[in-house]
This record gives sequence, structure tokens and C-alpha cells, in this order.
Amino acid sequence: MPSVTCAAIDLGATSGRVIVGTWGKKPVLTEVHRFPNAFQSMGANDYWNLPGLWNEVCMGLRKAKQQFPKLASVGVDFWGCDHVLLNDAGRLVFPVHAYRDARTQAGLKALNDHGLDHVYAATGIPNAFYNSSLQLAETVRSCPAVEDLATRCLFLPDYFNFLLSGKMENELSIASTTQLLDVHGSDWSRTALDFFHIPPQWFSKPVLSNKSLGTVKGLPELKGVKSIVVPGHDTACAYDAMPADPAGGDLYISSGTWSLVGCESATPILGPEALKARVANERTGQGGYRPLTNVVGLWLLEQTLLNFSARPQSAKEWAALITAAEKLPAPKVLLHPSDPAFGNPPSMRAAIDAHLKKKKGKPPTNVAGYARLIFESLGQGHAGAMRMLSRLGGQTFKRILMVGGGAKNRLLCQATANAAGVPVYAFALEGTALGNLASQWIALGVVKDRAAFRAHLAKNLQQTIYHPRG
Repeated sequence: MPSVTCAAIDLGATSGRVIVGTWGKKPVLTEVHRFPNAFQSMGANDYWNLPGLWNEVCMGLRKAKQQFPKLASVGVDFWGCDHVLLNDAGRLVFPVHAYRDARTQAGLKALNDHGLDHVYAATGIPNAFYNSSLQLAETVRSCPAVEDLATRCLFLPDYFNFLLSGKMENELSIASTTQLLDVHGSDWSRTALDFFHIPPQWFSKPVLSNKSLGTVKGLPELKGVKSIVVPGHDTACAYDAMPADPAGGDLYISSGTWSLVGCESATPILGPEALKARVANERTGQGGYRPLTNVVGLWLLEQTLLNFSARPQSAKEWAALITAAEKLPAPKVLLHPSDPAFGNPPSMRAAIDAHLKKKKGKPPTNVAGYARLIFESLGQGHAGAMRMLSRLGGQTFKRILMVGGGAKNRLLCQATANAAGVPVYAFALEGTALGNLASQWIALGVVKDRAAFRAHLAKNLQQTIYHPRG
């Protein structure tokens, strides 16, 4: 196979990276630049420092080109929902708010009270404070003059693609996070845009991933390097890197602070039950459906540990904690991870103890006890999400593919396998960066398609399989 080198710009809410991938007998990844990221508060609102992010990206791309002179292309992925408003010249006309900004709370409540069924039927996305729909509706409502100033709305990966290539395009996977895309098609939902009073002329029909935007114009050092549209949403990139069985039957879990539990589907999962279960019908870069739901994840343990003076700091200490938890008997009473009391309590330990007392359970007495309780409860939460998606989507899941921090936790993986009754395949995988790079390799003709990429990747991945017990 030819050796082709590409750069993935992978930007998250707390950190960003530029990772170079070389395609050969197996993908080889090199992180050339990493930097922190955080929103900044000013007055009552929260904003992103986009100039700072762009400067870090440029620094990373220069390093990439210096270390890999034959760099062929670059692609960008981001977190979902956040956006910029531009004029015809491409200049920002409104500050870039962060999705955690509390400005959407009034709209969130109003949508819950009226119209959510209507919006969900049109877009397949449940109500959430971070949705672009609520953000843009608040912008138009509070600053009506913006309709005269702005001519385009680009989501953050779209905007960085524009800075690189000079071309304004909306990409499909990132558009699907907004609660503004037509769930039955690949264009914007006029029903949703009208409901939220958002100008439809701000958007162009979303393009599919693997599209070349021409060569990079924004950085002289990258002359001749192509700018390629990859799945703009980081979760869509991570899905593309899953070594899924082409015959189907795989459930995906990205396990970290939150557990994203989902699958790939030919059709969306809709209806009152799906809305109640908060199924989000997001899309792949090529337009397919990837319905998923959020399960509170290792956040429970992260916050509980704050109540203990002795907390694991190193990999060795984490291994010791898991071993200690493993030796304890399985708890008789488990948590319901979806309990709103676990959202952001002053003390997670106190919230867990109160939850158990309501169920006539006995609180643990040490860190290992809480860890065992949380892992077993999350396993049940994962299994519940799997059964819900199976029932509503008409799929039978034969195995679970798990990536992220939780995939390194054998007790959590085993608890998930036991509760779900199917094996868990755990992978140590740079999923988001690999999915970004895969799209570039496909666009350059090095790889035929996603199925070929997944098949090649599966041959070179280390996996640990956890079979159900008991």
C-alpha cells in the first residue's frame, strides 16, 4: 500500500491536538502538538477564544509540515453545536458563545413546555441546553439586529475549514447535532428553522465528508496541502474508526465522563418512546444514522473521589483500586445512573448514599466499595440503553465495542458484559483522530471506503474480550 501522510486537527472542549497519520501496512499516528482549551467567562456569559485556538492549530500544522514534508492533506473535527455568524466577507459579526452558557435555559424550559414533540418529529434530536437551535434562537431574540449583519452560520469545524481553504460549507455530521437538520433528509428542516425563528439563508445544504475543498490558502507553509472535509463532529469520527462487523450487530460505547451508547442504522429511531429515552439521531459523515443516548458515566466515580483524601493518581494506583474493588462481593442494591440527583451535586458521595437509603441499600464504607458499586451500576445502565435501542430500532446486538477511558477498566467491561449478556470487545483506540484521518485517506483514493478502512484497522488492533459470566 502507498504511504500517505495526513494531519488531523482534533479539537475538544478541554484540549486540542494535531495528529499526523501515515497510511501503510498499518496506520501510524504521531501527535505533533497538544494544547489546553477552555471557555472564558465575561459578565454573565461564556465564550470561546477562537483566535487562540486558531493560533495553536497553525502552530501544530507548521510542526506537522516540518516533521512530515510530504504532508498531503488536513481535516478538522470539533465538539458539536457551537458556531460562528459571519458576513459575506467572512468576518465575525457576533461573539462566539460556549455551549455551556446559561443563556439557553429559558428557551430550554419553553421548548419542554410547548413544541418538543413537533421539533423531535422533524429533527430527531431531543431537547438539550447546548443545542444550536436554542443558542441561535436566543441570539436572534436578544440581538435582533444580527439578522441584518450576518449572512452565514458556520459550525466550528466548518469555520476552521473556511480559514484553511477560503470556502464556506456546512458539513452533514456536525449539522446533525444542531436540532435544525431534517431527520428524513440531508438538508435543513424548515419546520425547525421556522419554529426557532432562525433565518434559513444563513445555511447552505450540508456536504458529505471526504470532499476536497482545494488546497490550503490560509497558511503559506502548507502550500499544495489539500483541505478535506472530514466528519466535522468528533463523535462521528470516532464511530468511523470502530472496527465494526460489516454484517451489523454491534453496539458502540464511548466510555468516559459520559457513556455514549449508540449504533448505526439505516433509518432513524423516532416516536414518543425514543423522545422519552432521549435518543439523538445524529448522522455519519456520509449521511447514515447513528442513534445514540447518553448514560452518566465515570463522572460518578470522578466526583465521588473528591470526597476522599486518598485518591488514585497514577496508573498503578488505579490498577490497585480496581483490584480491591474486584475482590468485594457484588452489591445487592445498585444505582440508577440516570437519577437527576447525580447531575452536579455538592457531594456525590452524599448523593449516592441518599439514593441507596431510599432503596433500603447500605452505603459503601470505602473507595473500593464505591468503585465496585459504580462500575456494576454503569454496567446495568449500558445494558438498559442497549435493550432500549434494540427494542426501538429493531436490531439484535451480538457484541459491544467499547472505546475510551472505560475500555481500560476491566471491572466496568466485565460488569457491562454480565448485564448485557453479550461479549464486550475493549479497544485502546485513538478513535476520533483515526476517523478524521480515514476520511482523508478515502478522499485521496488511498482507501476504497469506510468498510475497507475498518477491515484493515481490525487486523492491527489489540483487543480484550470480556464474555458474560453468571
